[in-house]
Amino acid sequence: MLEVIDLHYKYPDGHEALRGVNLRVKDGEKTALVGANGSGKSTLLLHIAGAVEVQEGRIIFGGREGSEVLRENVGLTFQNADDEILMPTVIEDVSFSFVASGMNVLSAREHAQKILSDLGIEHLADRLAHRLSGGEKRIVTFAGVLASEPDLLVLDEPSAGLDPKARRRVINFLRGTKRTILLATHDLDMAVDVCERAVILNEGVVSAEGLLPELFTDESLLEANGLELPLRYSSR
Repeated sequence: MLEVIDLHYKYPDGHEALRGVNLRVKDGEKTALVGANGSGKSTLLLHIAGAVEVQEGRIIFGGREGSEVLRENVGLTFQNADDEILMPTVIEDVSFSFVASGMNVLSAREHAQKILSDLGIEHLADRLAHRLSGGEKRIVTFAGVLASEPDLLVLDEPSAGLDPKARRRVINFLRGTKRTILLATHDLDMAVDVCERAVILNEGVVSAEGLLPELFTDESLLEANGLELPLRYSSR
């Protein structure tokens, strides 16, 4: 489905954020993208979502290339939930993609309500989105991206700001969905719960990749990449 080939990106100040990234995500696969702060994760996600133009390298999605192809098929949630909330109430915000695609308002609300129910937040439907807690906003933006029905769901730190109950709700949903997922996170325990494999990014290059949980039990490998063992393994 997705193939990133020798991707490079340099910011205007000269900082080289990506230095030849190679990455492949198969159809239906759930892949974790992990790395220390500054490793290039967010920059890579912006490229995959078509929000940043490729300077050098290639990004192929379903055999096609170009930012427009990526924007049509990839749904991205950002770290800052406020950047994604467009409408006053939760149900209006989640309905937005359906209405924009030509669906009538009543049907759009029904589809949006189903997504909210799947995520366990149907009680938030009529709340003002910008007055929700940080964790609630994050789940609402997640619901909004799902409403666009992307072929690839790209999540940037989806557990940030979530309380334990909300975090578990999101994990359960992601585990149950058949969507293709690329999950960038510092929450390695969530990655183990959701994903079958992981890619470690370090200073703009892929330094390791492999199946989970095996990759995340290699303490020396994680330490060399500025990461720590998931909590479930740290007491061993």
